[in-house]
Amino acid sequence: MTTPAPVASQPRPRQLLLEGLENRWRNYRLELKRCRAEFSNEAVHDLRVSTRRMLALIQLLNSISPRPRLQKLIRVFKDQLDEFDTLRDTQVILAELSEIVQEFPQLQGFQKHLRSTEERMLRMLRKKIRKLETSETTSRIRKTHESIETWAEDKLGTQIMQAVDDAFLRTKQRYGSIELTRPATIHRVRVAFKSLRYMVEIVHPLLKDFPKENLKRMNDYQSLMGEIQDAEIFTQTLADFSEHASLSDPEPVHRYEEQRCTEAISAYAKEMNQLESFWRGGPDQPFPWERTV
Repeated sequence: MTTPAPVASQPRPRQLLLEGLENRWRNYRLELKRCRAEFSNEAVHDLRVSTRRMLALIQLLNSISPRPRLQKLIRVFKDQLDEFDTLRDTQVILAELSEIVQEFPQLQGFQKHLRSTEERMLRMLRKKIRKLETSETTSRIRKTHESIETWAEDKLGTQIMQAVDDAFLRTKQRYGSIELTRPATIHRVRVAFKSLRYMVEIVHPLLKDFPKENLKRMNDYQSLMGEIQDAEIFTQTLADFSEHASLSDPEPVHRYEEQRCTEAISAYAKEMNQLESFWRGGPDQPFPWERTV
């Protein structure tokens, strides 16, 4: 049984967006400064998360009122995430290899190769973070803040909810095309759902009786799809490596990969219908937590 959020004064929509922009931009700059001062896996992770939260908010703003300035900001933060995500994929594979390499010693060469790749990526990323120029981004953020202050309050709440409705519709459309035997179709849902989840994280203070545990449930749901994607990336990265280096006795490794992917898909399949519990089907429908039994 879900527990409704405690009653609290709801922010005005414009206030929510302004404070969201201020807080996320402040956090992004703090994490960037920290990452420059003490470059570590934890600092890189936290900067990646703050970048993703900035991107989600800018995408929401652009859905409400499309502007070239917002589209440029989206490109800036997406490009940064691409750098982080490639490193993250490598580190996830290395973490898995550390757990299975004793069982599959034939993967030691693959592990050594990825360690070198990780070191190279970290060196490149550290240089890019140190040289990252934020003056143009700062100017665009300031102008965006000024622009939001002029938005009409009476329509803004409806526009915000419409943006999330649209994100949920995109997710549902992709969900309807899922074929469990084709992990790429699940990944497409995951990409759309990730945008939806971060939007809900932003707007939920506007929603009466929103169950706060839904934020964790949405994260868990995304993680189930993420496990499938991680398994696919492991398989593809190993296949790419094997094109240039022979892998002795590959069959046990292939069986392990197939089993892991099958188990990840099975785990998601058991929970996949939870999607309907996270948002309403349209503006004329109640939210799932408002429905009476």
